Amino acid sequence: MSAGAEAKDASTAPAPVTDVHAHAIIAGLEDSVQQRAPEQFALAAQLDLTRNGSESAAVSGAMVGSRIPKLTSLGTRIADMDAQGVDLQWVSPSPNHYYPWADEDLAVWIAREANLRISDLVAEAPDRLLGLGLVPLQHPERIVECVDDAVLGRGLIGIEIPSFAGDVELSDGRLEPFWARMEALGAVVFVHPFGCSLDERLDRFYLSNTVGQPVETATALSHLIFAGVLDRHPRLKVVAAHGGGYLPTTIGRSDHAWNVREDAHGCAEEPSSYLNRIWYDTVVHDARQLRHLIEVVGADRVLLGSDYPFDMGLDDPAREVAGMLSTEGFDTEVSDALLRSNAAAMLRPTTVSGQERTRQ
Repeated sequence: MSAGAEAKDASTAPAPVTDVHAHAIIAGLEDSVQQRAPEQFALAAQLDLTRNGSESAAVSGAMVGSRIPKLTSLGTRIADMDAQGVDLQWVSPSPNHYYPWADEDLAVWIAREANLRISDLVAEAPDRLLGLGLVPLQHPERIVECVDDAVLGRGLIGIEIPSFAGDVELSDGRLEPFWARMEALGAVVFVHPFGCSLDERLDRFYLSNTVGQPVETATALSHLIFAGVLDRHPRLKVVAAHGGGYLPTTIGRSDHAWNVREDAHGCAEEPSSYLNRIWYDTVVHDARQLRHLIEVVGADRVLLGSDYPFDMGLDDPAREVAGMLSTEGFDTEVSDALLRSNAAAMLRPTTVSGQERTRQ
């Protein structure tokens, strides 16, 4: 085959089936953090127990323990991807690695260590994995340097952030340099909550996850929208975990507030007009909910996600999502968009100067 024919075949080949929501545990990181800040670590662990409740904590501990090979072994991960028909994963650190209580020096060290270790994992299977790094969200003045470390220094495609960290909400003006840098780099911002600020009200029946995660995602996105972040940074690439939480379902209430209350008028347009400027994963667990999400935000804004390998995720994401779409009457074009082309389109390169690309 000629070089020209090979190039043509490559250009017409389908985009890879891509799972944008998959996690890895960074071996030894939690132990290192505990050794560096034992008192703060213990207080944070107690808060997590309060928020989750002892029964859910025990179940979650056993669940995570049984999945350690999936979270740490590249061979197990690739074998699972092959079985799932997933060609490419966007791998992000397990959210328990956020440590939002960490002081400035420790938080920067955590972010840089996570970025290094995720890049090392990706380097072992560069044709199957892309990586997302961390930043110290609770220390806004140190974020941009960690973005550059992750994206320019380590070759990661973006950053995973929690719904909030300490007193820093996503509407915080101190995050403006972060949004500007991510927009300029064309890098992905993956919003994934960890825990819920409703604390012990959700400490039974696993409400900390089933209710808390959608609440946190909806709250984080609402801060972004109402604060005008998407007005100031229209090319920002934000991906929301868990289908955007409750926001796409209840956006009418936000529009009403924008229309009748001056204190809800921080964005230039009705909040619903911003939903199709954000991307969302498919971790919604319900075919009707997936249909609603597509109808509200558009089929080009929904990406295959699994939450691999946790029990609240999809064990067979591509086939499960394709099945839900078929049940709801969507054609193969929509299925191909969610499973393949939307993620590929997000990663179209943004021009960055050579000096920035080589900065460490």
